[in-house]
Amino acid sequence: MTQQNNPFCGQRVEFHILQSFPVTCLNRDDVGAPKSAMVGGTSRARVSSQCWKRQVRLAIHEMGLPQGTRTKLIAKLIAAKCKELGATQEEAEKCGQKIERIFIKKSDVTDKGKKTKPEEDSDTETSTEKTDTLLFLSPTEVTKIANALKEKDFDPDALIVQKDAKKQAKELAGLIGKPRLDYETDGIDIALFGRMVAQAATMNIEAATSFAHAISTHRVSNEVEFFTALDDNKEDQGSAHMGSLEFNSATYYRYVSLDLGQLWTNLAGSNMVESVEAFTKALFVAIPAARQTTMSGASPWDFARITVRKGQRLQAPFEKAIRPENGSILEPSMTALTTYLDKQKKLWGSLYGEQGMIEYGGDKGIDEVVSFLKTEVAKVA
Repeated sequence: MTQQNNPFCGQRVEFHILQSFPVTCLNRDDVGAPKSAMVGGTSRARVSSQCWKRQVRLAIHEMGLPQGTRTKLIAKLIAAKCKELGATQEEAEKCGQKIERIFIKKSDVTDKGKKTKPEEDSDTETSTEKTDTLLFLSPTEVTKIANALKEKDFDPDALIVQKDAKKQAKELAGLIGKPRLDYETDGIDIALFGRMVAQAATMNIEAATSFAHAISTHRVSNEVEFFTALDDNKEDQGSAHMGSLEFNSATYYRYVSLDLGQLWTNLAGSNMVESVEAFTKALFVAIPAARQTTMSGASPWDFARITVRKGQRLQAPFEKAIRPENGSILEPSMTALTTYLDKQKKLWGSLYGEQGMIEYGGDKGIDEVVSFLKTEVAKVA
């Protein structure tokens, strides 16, 4: 379907969310400390966009909706489906490995971590390792590949005849056909979060969502928790283990944009209302999973302004760190956010393109937010 026929072209839902957490380490860096960023000359707490997106994907799955699988281990997916269709264990594994090799590049790596060419003479022992490539496949696409292999009596060499790797990928992409994601069988995670396949551009799907990194609205300095563990069967006095963990506490500003036009394209115009409802509910309940058993962070949204607009995306920068007022960071953060958005609405004038707005908090809960969005989408769908 072309953008010319897209009734949602240029229309998006924007979520401006404030969410406070007490002692937590929601998203860790490479040394295990809470992630941070410098904004407006002050250190802020940060949760990466990738972290929260994954939790939203998992939340959608927990709602009982089907979803795609993002993995390097494609062979297992294809082999399981082939076996389900009647292939022997040996045939299924051969099919899976053939498909995996097409999309997941491998390199020979020495025991010192240096790449070597297969034809090189070397006394150093080598091992084959996969790259970091991940492929997002929907259940329907896995089934299409397995059915194509079944028609060739589960002989992958009869199905994929090209020798060049790129041509093999294009040939396989042609068997799958032009991406057309179905809400009922494929789920909506690929439609929402997109897919890039370097070897076969026809499989690429533009993401309908855009997540900003969540940042604290105020200055944050990480703190250190010193802890000990005692041995229940101790023979000596003192602790059996000592350690330390970094943590912080923060009120985060989260900005998420849902491009309704792109979502309509990805789903071929179907199930728009249901998709927006599922995404909104998942966005509401999703919380990063790091250290939840030792630093439970289960706080819901404190405040959110949700707008339906046509126009350029608009994110609040919180360039000036909020200072506490009357013992609260949240209240001045709410004031700063709403003041900024109201000012931008006035400055943008006719280019702002607001079609509807609702605020979560006070007398409006998530059910009212979902109902509002479903009504707005249904007006067009």
